[in-house]
Amino acid sequence: MSDRQSSNAYWRANIRTIWICIAIWAFVSYGCAILFRPLLSGIKIGGTDLGFWFAQQGSIITFVILIFAYAWRMNRLDREHGVEE
Repeated sequence: MSDRQSSNAYWRANIRTIWICIAIWAFVSYGCAILFRPLLSGIKIGGTDLGFWFAQQGSIITFVILIFAYAWRMNRLDREHGVEE
């Protein structure tokens, strides 16, 4: 594979990873916390309904997990394409 093809494949994989992270972020922050809150209100967790929990703690926990997952995925992607640090 040429350098240009390899570079294009790397950036395609990088952009795909970013879009997946954005989709998860949007689903958790807007979907679970706002749009689906009425559906989640019957489920209790920690003394409050699940929709409120996602709006307060669940979103933050998900964002931290996304940061670590993105870093792990990018390290793996860097090794696969020979651009690791």
